[in-house]
Amino acid sequence: MGHLGAFLFLLGSLGALADICEIPQVDSKLVESLGQHLLPWMNWLSLEHLNPSIYVGLRLSNLQAGAREAFYLHILKLNYQHSLLGLTFSDDNSDSQDKPSMGQLALYLLALRANCELVEGRKGDRLVSQLKRFLEDEKKAIGHNNRGQPRTSYYQYGLGILALCVHQKRLHDSVVGKLLYAVEHEQHLHQGHLSVDTLAMAGLAFTCLEHSNLKPNQKHQITLAIRKVREKILKAQTPEGHFGNVYSTPLALQLLMKSSMHGVELGTACLKARAALLASLQDGAFQNALVISQLLPVLNGKSYVDLISPDCKAPRVMLEPVVETPSQTQQVIRVVLKVPSVSPQYINSISVPAGSSLEDVLKKAQKFRGFTYGTQNTLSGPFLTSVMGKTAGEREFWQLLRAPDTPLLQGIAEYTPKDGETIEMRLTSW
Repeated sequence: MGHLGAFLFLLGSLGALADICEIPQVDSKLVESLGQHLLPWMNWLSLEHLNPSIYVGLRLSNLQAGAREAFYLHILKLNYQHSLLGLTFSDDNSDSQDKPSMGQLALYLLALRANCELVEGRKGDRLVSQLKRFLEDEKKAIGHNNRGQPRTSYYQYGLGILALCVHQKRLHDSVVGKLLYAVEHEQHLHQGHLSVDTLAMAGLAFTCLEHSNLKPNQKHQITLAIRKVREKILKAQTPEGHFGNVYSTPLALQLLMKSSMHGVELGTACLKARAALLASLQDGAFQNALVISQLLPVLNGKSYVDLISPDCKAPRVMLEPVVETPSQTQQVIRVVLKVPSVSPQYINSISVPAGSSLEDVLKKAQKFRGFTYGTQNTLSGPFLTSVMGKTAGEREFWQLLRAPDTPLLQGIAEYTPKDGETIEMRLTSW
């Protein structure tokens, strides 16, 4: 066993005795290089590309972007308030693509709180009312018998509750009750698999409610739900150490950090997750802005729950952009695209420069190989909505796989195919 292995073993033993999830400090250079990945995203200032999660992640980290960060918040306010305060609610969903989602509104409120602002006054009240209206609409979609599903997802539902909680806004018991029921009857949180992200977001919302004492009538249920969520997340730990997968681990750790659970080797599990994250960091696995913004707080010992009382005066290190030198050699790789869910089945070989993303492959296929696809912008990047003219219907999605049957954990903008790979796009129900 090397020095690092012995050190982790010793820390794991201590953590197991304490049953506390703590994340030891990570090398500052590694953290800075991760934060630098967010800087290019801050150049995209149109409403469809703005991502409040980037601002939240930086404010909860030990990193800052200085004037650039302040300007990003200014643009967020201009765009989001203009768009959100101009919204009118109706049953007509014809222009729903132009309306910010419940998740976007919730993250915007988290961004304001990360700057030590509380939503108040006439504008603030309208923003809060809109988020509460979103939650009421989702509650109706779930139904009084809890047999339905939210129009968006339980992830966004939990995020909405969390955003209102950190601003100390009260919620009706029935709104919180829907999320409590979903956690108790966990099949409601599944979309073909256990969603660690959704569980973690629900747990963070409940933890905020518990710490703020906003729901005294449901305190016992909330405490039990937090315990259940933690147990489920721990059971979802992979042999490598991730909770669910590498990209759901940051949010899971936000929930587990500084937790205490009797009879559970929580410290060991968290140190194992930390080691897995470090290995993934060194392999360059983190390219998605949303996931990076969820990981940076963890590396600073923070979580979204800290937004109840944010520390806006804590010292942070200034991030400087990295100037990359373009490679002198340009290797070409071959990627096979396969779509078995259409008739006739599409299959073609595409040549692209090495290091191209899957999105680059799709763009070239669309230009030269009779391939068509459509996407929708989300905070996680472009989401595939249609392939070869076939649009995913309700409870369907276009699943990306590396042939023969390995699901891709990254989106089309982040995944980098290797030479000779076959990428399959399969229309899947959930």
